[in-house]
Amino acid sequence: MLEDRLALFPVTTAVQEDGQIAVAGLSLQALAETHGTPLYIFDAATLKTHLASYRQTLAAHYPGPSAITYAGKAFLCLAMAQWVEHQGLWLDCTGTSELYLAEQAALARRRTLVHGVNKSPADLQAALQRAAVIVVDNLLELERLAALVASAAPGSSLPALWLRLRPGLAVDTHAYAQTARSDSKFGLSPDETLQAVRFCLAQALPLEGLHFHLGSQYRDPAPLATALQVTLDLAAACQDETGWHPAVLSPGGGWGVPYHEDDLPQPSIAAYVALVAQTLAQGCQQRNLPLPRLQLEPGRSLVAQAGVAVYRLGAVKHTPQRRWLLLDGGIADNPRPALYHTRYTALPVQDPLRPPSGPAWLAGPYCQSGDVLIEDLPMPQVQPGELIALPVSGAYHLALGSNYNGALRPAVLCWQAAAPTSSSAAKQPATCWPATSAFPKCNGINSLHRAAVRYNHPYDVSIPSFAPLLYHHPPAPRAVGGQCPGPAPGPG
Repeated sequence: MLEDRLALFPVTTAVQEDGQIAVAGLSLQALAETHGTPLYIFDAATLKTHLASYRQTLAAHYPGPSAITYAGKAFLCLAMAQWVEHQGLWLDCTGTSELYLAEQAALARRRTLVHGVNKSPADLQAALQRAAVIVVDNLLELERLAALVASAAPGSSLPALWLRLRPGLAVDTHAYAQTARSDSKFGLSPDETLQAVRFCLAQALPLEGLHFHLGSQYRDPAPLATALQVTLDLAAACQDETGWHPAVLSPGGGWGVPYHEDDLPQPSIAAYVALVAQTLAQGCQQRNLPLPRLQLEPGRSLVAQAGVAVYRLGAVKHTPQRRWLLLDGGIADNPRPALYHTRYTALPVQDPLRPPSGPAWLAGPYCQSGDVLIEDLPMPQVQPGELIALPVSGAYHLALGSNYNGALRPAVLCWQAAAPTSSSAAKQPATCWPATSAFPKCNGINSLHRAAVRYNHPYDVSIPSFAPLLYHHPPAPRAVGGQCPGPAPGPG
């Protein structure tokens, strides 16, 4: 059981000779002592492992062109956007702030994609200037885009348009994570999609593709095959009626990950991607449609396992039926157990494989009875002051976090393993993803939230020092089409 629990941590995780958990050769204990807790740690090797699974399976099973978009909503900071650029991925942005962040990371416009169920006029204007693709959610948005395009300067470079289809299907996941049922707030019905195709052709808009997204955190890809058939039937109808067919088809993302040892074994990324690729290739052949570019949108399945959350145990409390382990983080940095009843697991950082002494409930310090990260988990005897590590913490924790009860945002450290370059390198990464300088060179550790001052600013791009405000907004974006320095070359 405990070995399975340890397997959920990043791929570079090991228990050192001194009995401490290390990731990429760096002790979690040492990092926590230096940067405080709560602390989030991201491992580049794990990201690259999962990305390789996507790329290799697409190459093996899809005979047409393909591309991968990182779903930024899972976790996005300047360092992550720079990693996306360095890996040659597309980035899915929502709204002007994420587009600004992509610009600060020098992300190529040709690989920037904009989603959003209710894009504001400012969002649309920024997307027209900065994005390569706008995924259209509704007919009114399409009309607004047509008006903006008509008023654009002659010769302006316009983004391509994809139409988001609502196939009327569901995957097996939490109701809050289903996004393609007939009554969902997302996307266009098949009839509305056909209407949108006609409108785009009449207005000479650069319509390029179709998109759908069934939901998130599912383990059975079978409903995707049905959704692809629905989408290809619609594409064939469009071709018959208008002559238009999609040059790009994106079945979204949402592939799940194991959060608890009881979730193992997890169906592989390769099995999911192979089903999508083969179904699309066969479906196009059956309908005499040219093969579109297949564009997948992984988020959680790339980044979740790469992240570890480290908390310090503040108190142990015994009630008639429970042993409570009270941590210094919780619902403010990870609201997922409260929102989706996600079942997590954990290990003590010191001697993680010592045998459990009984069940424990792991809770945070906040004024909510729902501030419980884990329920009924076998844990050893642990003492106040010990560190507790939660694996699979890289996706939808900080992205959904808050400043509830005045909580400051946790520090975030991102690194890849490298040979030590100084006498202090044993306690800090030799190569890391900086939040404030060009990827990937920096000395020591830079944090998304600057661990030394721990202010709660989500995008550490220019603020020089701690600000006394609990809620701090990004600096006003400059012209979205402005120039940024390109990222420095470095290891992949």
